[in-house]
Amino acid sequence: MRNPRSPGTTTGDLRRILVGRGARGLTSGYLSVVIGVELHRRGLSGLQIGLVLGAILGGAAIALSAVRRFADTNGRRRMYLGGYLAQGVAGLVLVLSPWWWLVAAIGLTGAMSGEIVDSGALGSLEQVMLATAVRAEHRLRGFSGYAAVGAATGALGALSAGLLEFADPAAIGRSSYVPVIPLALIGALAAWGLSAGVEHVRDGREGRKPARGGGSTDAETRRIVRRLSALFSLDSFGAGFAVQAYVAYWLATRFDASTLVIGVIFLGLGILQTVSMQVAGRLGERFGLLETMVFTHLPSNVFLAAIAFAPNIPVAAALLSLRAFLSEMDVPTRNAYVMALVPAEDRTYAASTTSLARLVARPFGPVLGGVVQSLALGAPFLVSGTLKGVYDIALWAWFRRVPLPDATVHTVDPATRPGG
Repeated sequence: MRNPRSPGTTTGDLRRILVGRGARGLTSGYLSVVIGVELHRRGLSGLQIGLVLGAILGGAAIALSAVRRFADTNGRRRMYLGGYLAQGVAGLVLVLSPWWWLVAAIGLTGAMSGEIVDSGALGSLEQVMLATAVRAEHRLRGFSGYAAVGAATGALGALSAGLLEFADPAAIGRSSYVPVIPLALIGALAAWGLSAGVEHVRDGREGRKPARGGGSTDAETRRIVRRLSALFSLDSFGAGFAVQAYVAYWLATRFDASTLVIGVIFLGLGILQTVSMQVAGRLGERFGLLETMVFTHLPSNVFLAAIAFAPNIPVAAALLSLRAFLSEMDVPTRNAYVMALVPAEDRTYAASTTSLARLVARPFGPVLGGVVQSLALGAPFLVSGTLKGVYDIALWAWFRRVPLPDATVHTVDPATRPGG
């Protein structure tokens, strides 16, 4: 329940969600370096690496489809707890597994991440639970803070992987997956402490049962969610060509970068992402959610495409940094935008469906990227930036005239716009 003395601000449930997000952020940031470097040291082919990374993303899609169908009817807390327990089991298997195909099989469970900032099934649940803990007028800043926690802990996780190898150059191997297990237990404890207030509730206008896969949503909501899903899937497909684990692999292969150097670079990227997510809340309030999403994301994709032509590590790090500062501004604004577009009773459906669309499309990117990189090692960055740029243009064209039903979520008065 909300704290009546501080409406719209931190509650016990929100704090637990942030603890869980932080633990998962450390895990995903750590794995984004370890997986890429460890696969490189196994001497796998580009296709094998693509299959492993694709399996990780495909598993996240499978887990998210389960959240979409069962979370509101079987319990958000139960599924949230189960996700962290699955992560712990996956960590144990990774420690024991000598075979790359078993790593891919574990990836299909949805319990792993190859990105600094994880956005899988548990993230979808957190979006909906966060929306119940923060009032509408404070929601954008709430999502900005939530996203910043994910970015900051992801960066720390990436740095920790670099420091691990610095302390012991032979440390990156199967034993380097051990930290995944205690971090999963921390997330599980946070999930265990959540109250019934994060579960599905009726808001007074509905009088209907929670939807299984959106079956009871109205036609307008389904139309909006389908259109968003199509766009988000294009963006995600493009992003799949250049996942963080591939960036680590590319740096190690192209420039013979050490894990420490990669970890330091990823730390810098995480810091920039953390700052940008805080800035995003301010920009969203000033210029509007959609405007902030599009006009920060589009130039970031130009920098992403340019990484393909980086001649050395300093230039590559600079382009990655410019891209990182701009690319994540659409994360809190996108989450707030989706929550604002649909009625409260349809938020799980909207969050899980749009996230599922992203995850279903994304596994094809690493697999095709494994083929594309055989032509040129940096080619996946060029393909990724181009596809994601098309997404930005299409998003603006389709939604710039669509009003937000929830007027408290920072719709912008034309008189307050610059020059208005």
